[in-house]
Amino acid sequence: MAGIAHASNPLRRRHERRFLLFVAPWLVGALAFQALPMLVGLGLSFTNWSLVRNPEWRGLAHWQRMVDDPILRHALRNSLVYCLLSVPTGVALAFGLAVLVNRPWRGMGLFRTVLLLPALVSGTAVALVWGWLFNPRFGVVNGILRAAHLPTPGWLSDPRWALPTLALLSLWSVGGTVLIYLGGLRTVPPELLDAARLDGANAVQVARAVILPLVSPVTYFLLIIGTILGLQLFAPVYVLTEGGPRDSTMTLPLYIYLNAFKWSDYGYAAALSVVLVALTLLLTLVQVSLSRRWVYYAGGAMAGR
Repeated sequence: MAGIAHASNPLRRRHERRFLLFVAPWLVGALAFQALPMLVGLGLSFTNWSLVRNPEWRGLAHWQRMVDDPILRHALRNSLVYCLLSVPTGVALAFGLAVLVNRPWRGMGLFRTVLLLPALVSGTAVALVWGWLFNPRFGVVNGILRAAHLPTPGWLSDPRWALPTLALLSLWSVGGTVLIYLGGLRTVPPELLDAARLDGANAVQVARAVILPLVSPVTYFLLIIGTILGLQLFAPVYVLTEGGPRDSTMTLPLYIYLNAFKWSDYGYAAALSVVLVALTLLLTLVQVSLSRRWVYYAGGAMAGR
C-alpha cells in the first residue's frame, strides 16, 4: 500500500502542475484586469484626479460628499427598484416558458430558436428598437393603444413610467434564461412527474410542487446573476433616457460614467464604483443567506445544511 501511495504522489503532482498550467491564463487575467483595477480604484477614491493632473489626496472627502448627494440617492433607489422589477419577473417568465417549450410538441424546436434569438442581439441595438417602439408620438405601442381608444403613456418621457419601461425591456432577452432552465428541467426525474400525475395533480400543481423545488438551485443561480447584471444596468439607460426624466432612470453605473467621462471627476467616480461593488456583494450575501430556506438539492438537502 505504501508503494502504491508513493507511486501515486508523482502522478498527483503532475496532474496538479497541469491544472495550474491550464488555469494560469485565467489567474493572470483575473489579477491584471479585475483585482488590480479594483485596488487602484479603491486608492483613487481617496483622491481628486482629473486625468490631466496627478492625483491629489483628499482623504474621506468623497465619502462625506455622498451623504448629501441627492443624485446618488436617486441612483441607488433606481438601481434597487429596477432589480426588484426586472429580476423576479424575468425569472418567473423564463420558468413558465421553459416548462412550456420542454414539451414534445410539433414545431417546438423552431419556437425555441425564435425565443433565443433576441438574446443574441446587441444591447444597444435592442435599446434603439425599444425606443422606436415606445416613442410616445409615433411609436408602434402607442399607435396600437390609440387604435383601441386606450390611454397612451409617455413610456420613456414620464418619470412614473420610465423605469418600469426599462424593466420591461429586460424581458426581451429572456430566451437565454429559458435555455438555462431547460437544462435544469432535463435533470428532473420523469418518475416523480408520473407519480404526481397519478396522484391527480394537474399541470400547475406539478410545476409548483415538483418541478419548481427540484430546479430551485437553477432559480437561485439566476436570481444572483440577474441581480448582479441588474445593478450594472447602463447601455439602455444611456441610449434611451440618459438618466432622465428628472433622474427617474439615473442608475449607479450611469452616474459613475457621468462623473468620470463627462464631468472629469475621477476620484468621486472611483468612490461610487466602490459603493457599487459593496452593494453587489451585500445583496449577494443576503441572497446566499436566504437560500438556505428554499433551495433544495439532491436527496432533499437544503442549501447550507
